[in-house]
Amino acid sequence: MNKDNQIIELLVTDGRLSFADIAREIGVSRAFARQKVQKLLDDGIIEQFTAVINPFKYGKSLSAFLDVKVAPLAIEEIANQLASCPEVISLYIMSDMKSLHIHTLTDDQEGLTEFAHKWLFSREGILEVDCKTLLKRVKNRRGGPRL
Repeated sequence: MNKDNQIIELLVTDGRLSFADIAREIGVSRAFARQKVQKLLDDGIIEQFTAVINPFKYGKSLSAFLDVKVAPLAIEEIANQLASCPEVISLYIMSDMKSLHIHTLTDDQEGLTEFAHKWLFSREGILEVDCKTLLKRVKNRRGGPRL
């Protein structure tokens, strides 16, 4: 594994590692580790350092996944508006160019219902909504959900 990949692996595990800690782990100087991390940032490989929050301990106990069919002419506008909602954790425009895949976190079922009524059910251009709530988390992506 090259040094960049080693650094990325370490920072994914703990984004608070010091340059000295990184250097020790991969067997390089602190200056070299600092330079490599800065290059990864400059190149956009590392986008940001962030805290990973446990949504349940933070009070966001309902995780829902929505597949939303949208009129193709409205997909960009609707996607951008939904992306600005604090309930939306991730949002993807799918390859059929008329579907959005959305992950939301809300306090409870009432919060999800309010989100749906405000942002989905009352919107022109939204054709269909399929919603499934999380039953059990078996494996999640590294770093956990972003809030």
